[in-house]
Amino acid sequence: MSEDNRVIHAYDVSITKNMPIACASPQRAWMDKTDDRFAYRCLPMVMANQAGWIIENPADFTACWSGGGRPEDIWFEFGGRQSADQFTFQVSVGPADGQRDPRVTSHFGSGVITFQIPYLFRTPPGINLWVKGPSNWIKDGVCALEGIVEADWSAATFTMNWKLTRPGLIVEFKRGEPICMIVPVPRGLAESLDPQQSLIGTNPELEADYQTWNARRLAFIRSLPQQAANVKSPWEKDYFQGRSPSGDHFEGHQTQVRIKEFVTKST
Repeated sequence: MSEDNRVIHAYDVSITKNMPIACASPQRAWMDKTDDRFAYRCLPMVMANQAGWIIENPADFTACWSGGGRPEDIWFEFGGRQSADQFTFQVSVGPADGQRDPRVTSHFGSGVITFQIPYLFRTPPGINLWVKGPSNWIKDGVCALEGIVEADWSAATFTMNWKLTRPGLIVEFKRGEPICMIVPVPRGLAESLDPQQSLIGTNPELEADYQTWNARRLAFIRSLPQQAANVKSPWEKDYFQGRSPSGDHFEGHQTQVRIKEFVTKST
């Protein structure tokens, strides 16, 4: 791949203040709080956490949805959380224009919050952008909507949208939290694959490895109740270390996604 075909561009097309692009972090607050931080032992989840770039929420605000389908059926309060008895559903949002951020709107209705993304992305030929919420980022009462954008040719920007799920629930967004994650994916990859389903016995080598893994897994699970309470929780490390049940190591195994930060160019 040539130098130009490795570059992903983010062109500033509107106000980018408080909406920086950064490499996604492997850390999640809820994972930090798990016993012995055991959630970080799930390597596939940790890899998904950091497999792209994130864009931050530009302002503190709360939102509440009446359940209706109109854009004005979402109430916004910018600058801090308010009590539910202060909610009045109306077109005008926020207590003052100085606190309102025009990049956060109710544009589509149906309980959807829209974030205007101030960048026009351009990817190398044949590379789409999967636009989504931050992987494994849990937010009660709201769900990130996802889309796939052909960013190698389109001259249009895209929005990031979150769907409120329960009428009457107050949902809080904090300035600086990630509200959008972009992940590059080759266009046509899924279509290029030939799906086949068969019995595991048709692949004797894989079946032997699977049977070894499965026996070890069952023995490990049975042993857990016998572990002393003061002993640090055990865990299996074969996948984390890229090691097959037969002891072979996979040379291309990854435990970290090393993507690069966006670099500002003046010209």
